[in-house]
Amino acid sequence: MSDETIRLVTIGRILRRRWRLLAVLAVLGALVGYGSSLLFPPSYTASASVLLPGVWQDRELLTQAEIATSSVVVDRAAATLGWAGVSGSSLRDKVSATAADGNIIRISGTAETPERAQQLSDQVAQQFVTFAGRIAGDSADPEAAQPEALRQLVVQASRRITDLAAAADPGQTVESVQTRTELEKLRTTLQDAIKKLDQADPAANKANMVVMGSAPRPSGEAPPTRTQLVAAGALLFFLLAVVGHLTAGRTSRRLRTGPEIAAALGSVLLGTVDVPAERGAHRPRGRGPRGLTGRLLGLDVRWDLPAPRTSGGEASRQLRRRRVCARLREQLPDAGRLLVLVPDGDETARRAAGQLADEAGSDPLLRVVGVPVARPLVPEREDESGALVVLSAGNWTAEELAGIAGACEDAGQELAGVVVAGPVRERPARSRGRRPDGDEPAPTVAEPVHALGDDPGRGSG
Repeated sequence: MSDETIRLVTIGRILRRRWRLLAVLAVLGALVGYGSSLLFPPSYTASASVLLPGVWQDRELLTQAEIATSSVVVDRAAATLGWAGVSGSSLRDKVSATAADGNIIRISGTAETPERAQQLSDQVAQQFVTFAGRIAGDSADPEAAQPEALRQLVVQASRRITDLAAAADPGQTVESVQTRTELEKLRTTLQDAIKKLDQADPAANKANMVVMGSAPRPSGEAPPTRTQLVAAGALLFFLLAVVGHLTAGRTSRRLRTGPEIAAALGSVLLGTVDVPAERGAHRPRGRGPRGLTGRLLGLDVRWDLPAPRTSGGEASRQLRRRRVCARLREQLPDAGRLLVLVPDGDETARRAAGQLADEAGSDPLLRVVGVPVARPLVPEREDESGALVVLSAGNWTAEELAGIAGACEDAGQELAGVVVAGPVRERPARSRGRRPDGDEPAPTVAEPVHALGDDPGRGSG
């Protein structure tokens, strides 16, 4: 199975087992988004378009867009609007301009009402056209008339050249021919200069900017709207919860395999025992407000453990228990009595220890004792030949298991081995009718309650 498949399975497990918590966090995120919308009043954005005639390069359009949002233009717009308490500096962050296709500068203004947004964008567009025209020479400034005056002088010079050519000596002398030739060359040069002057004069082609009508009044709020903030808050909290679960699962130090558990206890692995899973058997029994909150939010359900595999039937489970007992007898052939240690709160291990005690009978005689994991305490050795640890995988860290091993050493109990208990699902019941030959119902194995400590309500993590 690829890593991606494992991640998808893990995420699906989180959604199935922690959906209550995720739903509560999503609602909390929605409330946070709604509160944020109250802190930021709604705003509206209107846009006005300015057409720039002529041929413009991309960098020239970008320059014009910067001019449209310059302090000069915005300050003049603010002065014309005359809004109380609103200056040009406060409007600069609310005005933007972009260069669109077709030599169009789109000027956008944002305000707290649709009417003000429309007025702001229209006024900035008008001030931009006025200011850009003044820069390009489209004004009453005397200096702006210099290109046109120069053009008139060139036309007059061309006419004077024509008159001189007509008044020149019509003879065919060398001097008269050279004079007429030079005059024609000079007139051609002046005509070319007029063409270049027309092409190079920005005021002739680019000064007549046009505002393409009034900005349409906005009908809706500018993003982010209140609905968007609520949705974003809910989504953000939901994703943070899922990422938090994945991070916690990845950094978890709980041991999940039999060899790791045996190595942490410093003993040998004798085998595994399957226990039919019971609804709620793996949940902590915490009381009080904290326990009630955990049950309501689904925190009492372990999400990081895979779903129990399907059981092979009572015969298969009994065979596993017999193999464990046989290996235990091989490990301690003269053992008459063994101490079975089960961590408090491990319901699956408690049931597995009870089934092992019933299966072993008196060879050897197993005495089941619960051990608190937080401060492990093991009974002093009396007539026991050693101790057997039964626990389930994925619940305990190496430090916690090392504490149990240390408690056994302090009490003089030698560890004989480790048994890992795992929950399994029962096979679906057969439809009513005649059973096939040889398919008899498995006998029910009694599970007496042995000397176990009360469940301290260990959390699911």
